[in-house]
Amino acid sequence: MMISQSRKLIVASSMLACAAPAMAGFEFDLGDGNKLKFGGYIKIDARYVDGDVAYKDFWTGRGTVLQDDKSQFKIFANETRFNTTYIHGDVTGFLEFDLYGGNGNEIISNSYNPRLRHAFIKYQDWLAGQTWTTYMNTSAIPETADFAGATVGLAFIRQGMIRYSNSGFEFAVENPETYAPGVEDPENDNIPDLVAKYTFKDDWGNISASILGRQLNFFNTEDGSEDDDYAVGYSLAGNIKTFGKDDIRFQVHLGETGRYTTVTTSQDVYNNEAEETTAYLVAYRHFWTETMRSTFLYGMAEADGSEDEATQWSVNLFENLTKELAVGFEIGNFEMEPGTGDKGDSYYGQLSVRYVL
Repeated sequence: MMISQSRKLIVASSMLACAAPAMAGFEFDLGDGNKLKFGGYIKIDARYVDGDVAYKDFWTGRGTVLQDDKSQFKIFANETRFNTTYIHGDVTGFLEFDLYGGNGNEIISNSYNPRLRHAFIKYQDWLAGQTWTTYMNTSAIPETADFAGATVGLAFIRQGMIRYSNSGFEFAVENPETYAPGVEDPENDNIPDLVAKYTFKDDWGNISASILGRQLNFFNTEDGSEDDDYAVGYSLAGNIKTFGKDDIRFQVHLGETGRYTTVTTSQDVYNNEAEETTAYLVAYRHFWTETMRSTFLYGMAEADGSEDEATQWSVNLFENLTKELAVGFEIGNFEMEPGTGDKGDSYYGQLSVRYVL
C-alpha cells in the first residue's frame, strides 16, 4: 500500500494552543478512510516575575503572598507538546501530551516528564475520554504568551467525560471532584457532574450558553460528619468578529461554579456550603498587519463566602515570522486578595517563541 505524506500549512496566528488540541502537521493517508496524523509544537519561554506573589511558570487563580517583593527569571520549554490522531472511518482517537509532568531538575538536566492532556475516542455524535470540559467555550480563550492565558475569569478544566453533540447542542456527564482546601476530602463523589451547552454560530462568530449541575461531598467542619450540597453554575461566552481580522472574546460565569472557573481562585465549598463565584474575562485582539497582532485583556473573580478576590491583566505583541514560526512578548499583572487580607500582586514579562510542527 502506498502511504502519502502531506505537509499541512499551519496558520500560527495564535500563540495559544491550550484552547484546543494542537493541529496535526503531518498526515499519512493509509487508504480506505484510514489516516494517521502527527502534530504539536515546540515552545520556548523566557519569563521574569517581580512582586510579592511568588513566581510561577504561568499564573493560576491563586498564589503565595510573600512578606517582601521577590524577582525571578527562568527560561523553559515545558509547554512543548506532541499529539497523534488515528482515524478509521467514523472512529477517531486522539492523544496529546505536554511536558508539565514534573520531576524537573534545574541543577543538572532540566528533565521533565510527559503529562497526559487529551485522550479520547469520537464516534459519530459521541465522545468518550479526557478533554476540555463541555462547560468551556474554547474559542473564547484569549491569545497569550502565558501558558494558561488569563486564568482569572476563565473556565479551564480537562477531565474524563461522555459527551453527546448534535448541531449546536452538547450534553455531557463528567468526572466529579469536590475542591475544598483545608477540608478533608472524604473521596465519596459518586454522582457525575452534568453539563449542557448550546452554541450559536454565524459569520459574525459564536456565543455559547452553558449550565452546570453538581453534587459536592465534604466533611462538615462543625461536627466532622460527611456532608453534601448541590451546586449550579451558569456561563455565557463568545468570540465575536469586529473590524477586519479583529475579535473580542469574553466569558461571564455566575453561580456555584467552583473549580470549573478561575483555576482555584474560588473553591467548591466554604463554611459547609457551596461557594458562589462571580467571574468575567474580556479580551480584544487587534491585527496591526496581516501577521502582527496584540491582545489586551482583563479578568476578575470574586468568591462570595470566603471573599477571595483576584484580577489579572496583560497586553502583548505577536508576529508570525513564517506560517510555522511565531514570536511574541507580553507584560501583565496578577493580583490576589484572599479573604484573610494577605493582598499581593506581581508584574511579569514574557518572551515566547513557538514553532508549529
